[in-house]
Amino acid sequence: MKAAELSDGTLRFLLLTAALLTPRPPELMVLNEPETSLHVDLMPALAGLIVHASASSQMIVVTHSEALLKALRESGAAHEHELYKDMGETRIKGLGSLEGPLWSWPKR
Repeated sequence: MKAAELSDGTLRFLLLTAALLTPRPPELMVLNEPETSLHVDLMPALAGLIVHASASSQMIVVTHSEALLKALRESGAAHEHELYKDMGETRIKGLGSLEGPLWSWPKR
């Protein structure tokens, strides 16, 4: 089959698989909404690939998918931080206003 004959979801899953199973993994890999265009039944397989890749790379996954979150938890993902909006400010669920990361903005 040619790439043009595959669905967007199939192509996306194949590319994610190649990136997550790379023989030369990066120190940090950020996946922004990797569930986009994927069938919900693929979430456990994607979560397993992400957890496998986390053995050699620091992984940051940004998602809105409850199915992917559930699959990541079941696959043994180490940490999870839920963000929410409070009066226009993005906050980390479970942390108070003084418990967030310390930011040091450089001078311009």
